[in-house]
Amino acid sequence: MRKIDSAQRRLEWVQPGALKMYYELRSDNELIATLDFRSLLGSFATAESADGCWTFKRIGFLQTRATIRACGSDAEIATFKNNTWSGGGGLTLADRREFLVTTNVWQTQLEIQTAAGEVLVHLQTRGFWQNSASVDVTPIGLQMPELPWMALFAWYVIVMMQMDAGGVAAISA
Repeated sequence: MRKIDSAQRRLEWVQPGALKMYYELRSDNELIATLDFRSLLGSFATAESADGCWTFKRIGFLQTRATIRACGSDAEIATFKNNTWSGGGGLTLADRREFLVTTNVWQTQLEIQTAAGEVLVHLQTRGFWQNSASVDVTPIGLQMPELPWMALFAWYVIVMMQMDAGGVAAISA
């Protein structure tokens, strides 16, 4: 694996198998990072790259939040509070810096932005049976020491939104 900050700016999330909650971040054919969910229906995931290892876990039901931790640590390095009804949410780091997570109406695009609205990471999803997304990291994003886990967490948020949409569709059917 190669570090995310040394990777090309254009990255691609792919799901190698349609029935497994396992994803790879690739640049061309090179593996950059992975996101692996502990179970098919759970929210606990481990993200790994040459930059490090982190865990993401969603907590709550209607007012959900997610924690970001370094693997093997109980200390939260950031917390994401989801805007359940309007999409996106707020990402607050342990040092209290805040970032915006925005989505479009169809939840096919996601951006992590500074509090001033500067885009750091942009994801555009594709696919139905096997999820994928293109990832664009801006020059400002490349300067962020948190970029590695932010780029991985952005995909985690999209996967969680897709799981939620599937659950709502199943309940209303």
